[in-house]
Amino acid sequence: MLKVALIGAGKMGISHLSILGGYANADIVGVCDTSKMVTDFLTKHGRFNCFSDYNKMIAETKPDAVVVAVPTKFHYSIIKDLLEKNIHVFAEKPFCLTYEQSEELVKLASVKKLVNQVGYHNKFIGTFKEVKRIAQSGALGDIYHFIGESYGPVVVKKKSDTWRSDPAEGGGCLMDYASHVIDLLSDILSPVQSSKGTLLKSIYSGQVEDAVYSLLELQSGQSGVLSVNWSDDTYRKMSTSITLVGTKGKLISDANELKLFLKDDNSLNGYSKGWNVKYITDLQEGVDFYLRGEEYSAQLDYFIKAAEGKVPNTINSFASAANTDKAISIIKKSSI
Repeated sequence: MLKVALIGAGKMGISHLSILGGYANADIVGVCDTSKMVTDFLTKHGRFNCFSDYNKMIAETKPDAVVVAVPTKFHYSIIKDLLEKNIHVFAEKPFCLTYEQSEELVKLASVKKLVNQVGYHNKFIGTFKEVKRIAQSGALGDIYHFIGESYGPVVVKKKSDTWRSDPAEGGGCLMDYASHVIDLLSDILSPVQSSKGTLLKSIYSGQVEDAVYSLLELQSGQSGVLSVNWSDDTYRKMSTSITLVGTKGKLISDANELKLFLKDDNSLNGYSKGWNVKYITDLQEGVDFYLRGEEYSAQLDYFIKAAEGKVPNTINSFASAANTDKAISIIKKSSI
């Protein structure tokens, strides 16, 4: 049985803790958070072994793997410490505040031969997995344009400062929202190589951007548009979509529906000439424990299996997350 601990029992940490509790082969040996109210509640009602100091937790419980769900500004130091202690790490996104920090952790995890994963959950959504398969099948021909979009109602009025409004805390639409889209584009097509004419627009926030608009060129030579806005209250919740335009067809997909237009018949098994529509219910694999969405359970399930040596550590690795951190840096430098 894999001994697992959690550092950070906030919104995402509690979600991860709930999902981990559903695994028969994962023993939750410790939970660490600086809020005494949180740890007292978890100790009393969840009967978890709680700590306020993660170093003490590690020393006493000796976990095989740790889920890190603290604010991004703490990722580098905590993850480096865990890797040096030979512990497998799952970290929430975004990975680090800078690409230099990310690159260092990638190298350390590689040297230590430790399982490493970052929580970009979109890669575990059935529609986006199918987008990648279609893009790599050649059915769209030469993909010459893409659009990566995400919209939602995160900051819809001026309000008091939180971590979301502080760039030193990992706040801002680019790191918190656009990183999801950038990571998907990098996985489906290729990592970002350059950015042109970037607009980082503040709508309600004072110190950070609320919208990101940029022209991207990928290492593959493909180019397209990034359009992300977390101050769009015409959406009930975060909505991410990918559009691919090729010489033989066009694909438009979000987390719920995939629409594919093919110019030729018999170019892709399961699809015909003209418009095709598939839904998440047709494409999503089931999970043993459902919370918030299959993708959240699926990513942790993959991490646990990778730590057990049952699957390769190839999805959402530190290396792929570092590509996203590098892209964020590129986009920032190109802003007008």
